Amino acid sequence: MTKSNLHLAVALALPAAALSGCYVLPVGSQDIAKIEMLVQQARALQAPNPSSAPAPKAAPVPAAAPVLAAAPVPVAAAPSAPAAPAAPMAIPARLYPMNEIATENGMISGTVTNMMNGKGRLQLAYRGEQMIGEATRVANDQSKGVASAWGPNGSFMSCEYQMSSPARGAGTCSFSDGARYQVHVGN
Repeated sequence: MTKSNLHLAVALALPAAALSGCYVLPVGSQDIAKIEMLVQQARALQAPNPSSAPAPKAAPVPAAAPVLAAAPVPVAAAPSAPAAPAAPMAIPARLYPMNEIATENGMISGTVTNMMNGKGRLQLAYRGEQMIGEATRVANDQSKGVASAWGPNGSFMSCEYQMSSPARGAGTCSFSDGARYQVHVGN
């Protein structure tokens, strides 16, 4: 193999080795747009930088020596922004009475599952009826939201809340029988 052919082989092998890789991406409740953005960021990190110094030249190889494949060039990982948890997070919710009707039932416990995409699922037992529903963040204010739940016997609940973090918040809930509660989400 001639010296120019060897240089050509190394020049072709290095970009292929540098650009090969495996990506592990969360799949599930994450939006497809977020996954596509992560893939684009990873590709941007691997794109050659024209302002960087050229790769060092390979040492001359005697004509009788066997040709070896070039080793992959290690690429330093760029610092990334802290990622939000990919998996849904179950958070306890406690409802405290605010009027006489609510006082008859006392405190209520339930669970809110934050899906980490501005949505959540909720469940609680009210007067022996299992209620299920959902919570949604308000479009222009990611800390505020509304929640609704329904029971199979016709009971319903509606809440307004504000989150101080993905796992902590507070608000008020009104039930179809007139009961009003102060709700605390999180530990």
